[in-house]
Amino acid sequence: MNPVLITLIVVAVVLAAAAVALYFFGKRAQKKQAEQQEQLDAMKQTVTMLIIDKKRMKLKEAGLPQAVIDQTPKLLRGSKLPILKVRVGNRVMSLICDEKIFDSVPVKKEVKASVSGIYVTEVKGLRGKAPVQEKKKGFFKNLVEKAQEKAGAKSIK
Repeated sequence: MNPVLITLIVVAVVLAAAAVALYFFGKRAQKKQAEQQEQLDAMKQTVTMLIIDKKRMKLKEAGLPQAVIDQTPKLLRGSKLPILKVRVGNRVMSLICDEKIFDSVPVKKEVKASVSGIYVTEVKGLRGKAPVQEKKKGFFKNLVEKAQEKAGAKSIK
């Protein structure tokens, strides 16, 4: 048999085994995530809070309790998380925000939020609608827009 053919067969078998393994790991991770979401929904409370500041910070810099830092996996301690600094009543605390709603959270506004432990899952404006923040344009998009403006062309959105 040709050595190239043997190599291709071995590579195809390894790729098939990797695909099957990823399929089963994905199903297991999906079940785990569904269980965690059920736990978050069971512990959810609605709280009125004033949002002082929001940033993406490393876990150690966020001012979270030491118990939270100890419980997180070592690989995630260095990653940046969306952190909200809020005032609930007369206490100022740092909370972890859901990545999906982080951009829509208004700063220096009083809001009603669904909180599960130290995790903010949902934010609703208390007085009127929450202002929709404009998404920042990238460097190249700004460059193209300026060039079109100088040339007298209509800007493309």
